[in-house]
Amino acid sequence: MTLHRLASARFEEKAADALADPVLQGNLARLKGNFLRRRERARASLPEFDALRDAAVEIKSHTLDHLDLYLEAFEDAVRACGGQVHWARDDTEARGQVLEICRAAGARTVAKGKTMVAEEIGLNPFLEAHGVEPVETDLGEYIVQLAQEPPSHIIAPAIHKNRRQVAALFNARHEDLADRAADDLDGLLADARAVLRRTFLQADVGITGANFLIAETGQTAIVTNEGNGDLTQLLPRVHIVLAGIEKVVPTLEDAACILRVLARSATGQEMSSYTTFSAGPRRPDDPDGPDAFHVVLVDNGRAALLGSPTAEILRCIRCGCCLNACPVYGKVGGHAYGSAYPGPVGAVLTPALAGLDETRHLPNASTLCGRCEEVCPMRIPIPKMLRHFREEEAKAGRAPAAARRGLALWAFLARRPRLYRRLTGLAAGALGALGRRRGRFARLPGAGAWTRDRDLAAPQGTTFQTRWSRGERP
Repeated sequence: MTLHRLASARFEEKAADALADPVLQGNLARLKGNFLRRRERARASLPEFDALRDAAVEIKSHTLDHLDLYLEAFEDAVRACGGQVHWARDDTEARGQVLEICRAAGARTVAKGKTMVAEEIGLNPFLEAHGVEPVETDLGEYIVQLAQEPPSHIIAPAIHKNRRQVAALFNARHEDLADRAADDLDGLLADARAVLRRTFLQADVGITGANFLIAETGQTAIVTNEGNGDLTQLLPRVHIVLAGIEKVVPTLEDAACILRVLARSATGQEMSSYTTFSAGPRRPDDPDGPDAFHVVLVDNGRAALLGSPTAEILRCIRCGCCLNACPVYGKVGGHAYGSAYPGPVGAVLTPALAGLDETRHLPNASTLCGRCEEVCPMRIPIPKMLRHFREEEAKAGRAPAAARRGLALWAFLARRPRLYRRLTGLAAGALGALGRRRGRFARLPGAGAWTRDRDLAAPQGTTFQTRWSRGERP
């Protein structure tokens, strides 16, 4: 099992490059906060939001506890609707099954809706290498495809680019269209529509992801705001749904419950502009739809997570809300993570699927502030799982030497409470006295990694243990 283009081992290098890129910093600063403000408004407008979150968590947890039963029920329901289900144990099998379907359809062009699993398994370069041209039809995905870059956000793949960069990219790649000014947003959109319209009409196969797989009915569901997903699955002769096995839910009612928190968490909408359910190929009296309907169910390490300390990450519904709330993602962007899954969810899912050998930096790329868990509609305890990976790293002796020595010293002191209290009291008093005039330290020996980028506040008052021993309570 592998994740395509995995470059998480270079996180520190990529993060440093991102922090030194003023254009990227400006793009992230302008766009990141908008999602959270819209989420808060949407949450406030729905008094039962937290109750819905609890119900959604219960649905997904129950499903994962009985995943085999619901996957088998889904397969039976898809076949009853005239569709076919293909099981892929890993990325190699998943790519091969998609290519086999494309070859059977004589496909030369494939229209693709947004699918994170396709990024995970490296589907696009694989199809290109075998003579099949995949064209991304989600605008953000289309932009990063033209730029030959991976997506940088789960729901906003091109969030790292501004309109000037997009205009320059379109002018360079749309050779048969007139150049556009960066402020001509309508014109840029019109050019993208013109190019993608040809793709929709020419494509022999359409590939989409799935937000939900409904075991009860055999339906697949996608949510979009552009309508490209509908065109991708309705116009080509063959529709392929590519989805991870964890996307199954028992009933339509369950899917409806989770939908009520999905859009609100992702984009701050009550519902996405398009919420589309598909079931099987076109029937004789249907006005449109594909002649063949295939679902490729991808494991690629997911089944191995069931019952593990990181199993709860499989509840993720890919809303991207944790990315919007994460202070680390907000400064380094998505490409620094070197994985199809950036941000807090990626810092757990990528090591869970690929192991710590190449991904050990990701669990450490967190302040453990808990914002991700706070906003997650599925209440996934991401900080707890990040700590689990840090523990695994320490047990394997992979933690940096300085960190190991620091923790060993702390452990020595923590086992000796009197010494610990005396030394911490002396240290707090000395730092407080030295920093009394300015209230902060711009430079401090032993804390260079911190003070390089920010000031360190000087301690004030007595230590917590001293106050507690005096009977002072908050």
